[in-house]
Amino acid sequence: MRSPSRPRIIKTSRDLCLFQLDRRRIITVSCDSSGGIGPKPHDRIKVDARTVGRFTARVALMEALSVGAAPICLVNTLAVEPKPTGLQIIKGIRDEVRYAGLDSRILITGSMEKNIPVAQTGVGVTVLGTATPRSLKIGRSRPGDVIAAIGLPHVGAEVKQGEKERRIADTRDVCTLLNLHTVHEIIPVGSQGILHEARTIARDSNLHFTSRRHLEFDICKSAGPATVALCACRQSCIDALSRLTEKPVTLIGTLN
Repeated sequence: MRSPSRPRIIKTSRDLCLFQLDRRRIITVSCDSSGGIGPKPHDRIKVDARTVGRFTARVALMEALSVGAAPICLVNTLAVEPKPTGLQIIKGIRDEVRYAGLDSRILITGSMEKNIPVAQTGVGVTVLGTATPRSLKIGRSRPGDVIAAIGLPHVGAEVKQGEKERRIADTRDVCTLLNLHTVHEIIPVGSQGILHEARTIARDSNLHFTSRRHLEFDICKSAGPATVALCACRQSCIDALSRLTEKPVTLIGTLN
């Protein structure tokens, strides 16, 4: 009996896995985790469980959407009891799926801690998506493109206020970027900061990134739960981006 062929791994500098099943089908795997943030006694940052679910799901969804994948399954691995914390986290996950305008038929599955009392919140979310070679937005940046940032880097206790004041990126911003033909690539920024992710875009396209001087914020600062979305685009696209989003839009540097 002939054994099934193994899917080919698509190499990228990004923080997600891609497997090419055949000529037409690519599977993407993206994930995020959160620890010590939530409503429990030993959590370092106090946030309601529903918000924890929303932001953890948001990161994994933005990773998948940014490469042109369509999410088909969301897996939550929750190191908390089902009631009340676990169910509230799942409500937050569902909130984020709806907010992103994604297909309501996305499968949401997972597991919680049902045996041991938990005093600190732990959450993991994995998103499986599908793409085609044609839809995949990796390695498509061009010499002369600029790197623009939508949103500002926020981390920890800053995040909730940043969202309230419309200063951080989200899934809808990624979807807006995907609809612009002058945007060649998108990447969400998390704990490794803007500079790291700008260089990631450059490496995947065999280009070099040069940052602007005297930016008003630290491009090495953690952007927490993907509070910034970077895009590689033509410079003429910057004005359009500013009109399409209420979030801050900043020219970060150039690709050559």
